[in-house]
Amino acid sequence: MSTDVTGTTDPTATNVSAQAVNTVGWLSAPGTAIVVPVYQRQYRWDIGRCEQLLSDVRAVADFADRHTHFIGSILSQAGGRTGDGTGELVLIDGQQRITTLMLLAAAVQHTLLADPSPAARATVAEIADLLVRPDQGGGEAPRTTLRPHRAWAQVFESVVLGRAPSGEPARDSRFDDNYAFFRSQVGADEAPRIWRGLSKLEHVAISVGPDANAQQIFESLNSTGEPLRDHELIHNYVLMGLSHAEQVEVEDRFWAPIEQATGEAIGRFWRHYLVMTTGREAVLAGGGSGERGVYDVFRHRFPRLDRATLLEHATEWLEFARAYQVLLEPDREADPRIARELHHVNVFGHGMYPLVLRAYHDHTSGRVDAQRLLRTLEDVQALLLRRTVVEIGTDRLVARLCRASEQGPEALARAMARITPSDERVRISLKYRPLPHPRYVLGRLADADVPDGGAGAPAAGQPLDVEHVVPLEPGETWTGDGIRRWAQYSEDEQNAHRALAGTVGNLALLEPPLADRAADLSYPEKRDTVYPRSAVPATAALAGTPAWGTAQIAERTARLTAQLLRTWARPGPAGVPIDDDGLTPVLDARLRRGWPRGWQREFDYVEYCGEHWEVHDVQYLFNRVFKRLWADARSDVEAFVARRGGPIFDAPAWQGHWDELAGGRHLYMGWDSRYMLTAVQGVLEQAGLATEVYVKYSYIGDAM
Repeated sequence: MSTDVTGTTDPTATNVSAQAVNTVGWLSAPGTAIVVPVYQRQYRWDIGRCEQLLSDVRAVADFADRHTHFIGSILSQAGGRTGDGTGELVLIDGQQRITTLMLLAAAVQHTLLADPSPAARATVAEIADLLVRPDQGGGEAPRTTLRPHRAWAQVFESVVLGRAPSGEPARDSRFDDNYAFFRSQVGADEAPRIWRGLSKLEHVAISVGPDANAQQIFESLNSTGEPLRDHELIHNYVLMGLSHAEQVEVEDRFWAPIEQATGEAIGRFWRHYLVMTTGREAVLAGGGSGERGVYDVFRHRFPRLDRATLLEHATEWLEFARAYQVLLEPDREADPRIARELHHVNVFGHGMYPLVLRAYHDHTSGRVDAQRLLRTLEDVQALLLRRTVVEIGTDRLVARLCRASEQGPEALARAMARITPSDERVRISLKYRPLPHPRYVLGRLADADVPDGGAGAPAAGQPLDVEHVVPLEPGETWTGDGIRRWAQYSEDEQNAHRALAGTVGNLALLEPPLADRAADLSYPEKRDTVYPRSAVPATAALAGTPAWGTAQIAERTARLTAQLLRTWARPGPAGVPIDDDGLTPVLDARLRRGWPRGWQREFDYVEYCGEHWEVHDVQYLFNRVFKRLWADARSDVEAFVARRGGPIFDAPAWQGHWDELAGGRHLYMGWDSRYMLTAVQGVLEQAGLATEVYVKYSYIGDAM
């Protein structure tokens, strides 16, 4: 507002105005150039974002003529005049969207240039009004309506105006990548449909005057308030478009009970549900600018939610939410055997919940009996404990197991066997490494129900403490035989005892009062006055050992290890080869944004159907897989290309890096890392080979 000299406030005078406008009409208005200021960040949208935009454009194109699609707000400020006399509109917020719309419009126009029909000629002319500000007397060639930062303006204009010289070497730029993606997706038969969809986009054009604080307005649009979390976005998406009565019905019948069942874990529930149903974990990672992994995957999996389909899906969501509640609170399960095993699974956290959720739901719905569920829960524990013992990570395992479980119990058992360490490797590790989850392990070995403090897993009966027979830091007077004190042990003897203090052979379970009493005692005192009073048989048996030292620890370790290997037996049939090199199935490979530093050494190697490939980056993997399948399984590649719209084409249709294939076809190599990896995954799935291809990450790839 402004105040005049008499002191009255004029409510209509403002430095900010906002108006809902048609986006194409706003961009096509004559006499204005849209300028990206110097301080704006570079253009960063990747192909995934372009794919979503194209999906939205296609959807709105197919609706009734009055239906439009809102793309948000665009903030600009009037500038001066350009050298050719065109008025400047400085783009403060909206660069990424406007740039991408320009690239899509250019791809549509260039596709239609080969169509001589009057309708196509008319559309080409309409798009030209959007893309180009014609010469206004300065004698210069026409320039694009959008004028990016001068550091990359020439690249952008060469793409949009089709000016790249035919002999120019291939270059890496997001403009080229995204334009190439749109060209690959928009064929001549679909170009009019895409233009129709573009013409139905709308936004709120916010204009600020010269006296307005543009930065403060920008921060208000982008930073004010708490961003919506994935489950909140899912909630809005599910209810949007329903009548008020329908929203109340869905909220009361489904969403409120889902929230009640999952509580604070509702966000994790949706993530685990989607990993379970998609068999993919990497695609839910999110974390990029404007990217919400869980919500985006949910919307892709449920693109249409009218009332009928929504009620069907919501019924399933609620069933799984109630099953998830039991995973969180195992004592809700009536069968004490199942409740016990769920408590045990919780010792290891929630990483295996997608697999366990499916198994438990299959049991409650009558698809599998209790014995099958118990076997799965025991196998999960064996897999996780063995990998933890040998210090192999347990991340990025569950998606592959969910995929295997879809093929049946035998396939799941084989998949577990492949990634479960062998008896020998576990035996060697237990000799020298601290025992993980000691209360859980010793409790099960002693047949005592004492879960290791996992979420929602209180111990049944009296909780027990973990006792170190040789203390982690013995005092000078501590003795293992009643003769020599700790201070009299040699340095090597002391180091040997310390090294074995955390191993399974030196650990026992004690009731808390006895553990408190044993804290400062030497071994002979504990042997005579503490251990015999314990109700835990394995602990009471220690009273029969006269002295305690490294030899006794080693002997007990061997004995308990044999028992451990039987209790947590390796899943699956004998003879399944074990992956001892930390291979990652290609379907679980990490989807990187752009080309992060070190991408050329992301992999140590790739295992392709039993072959060892010296392949170190996604780009080479993409090239080699498509060329190999073009020779071995061309029909599968062609089916994938027909569905995906690339990356193989009849001829090079735009500037960039192309590789010629047999038969005169061409493979476009200008995609970004994320697109290349998803294309590799997709074509391998099409050919039925995805489960036989693995990548081995290098130390650089692990750190990226």
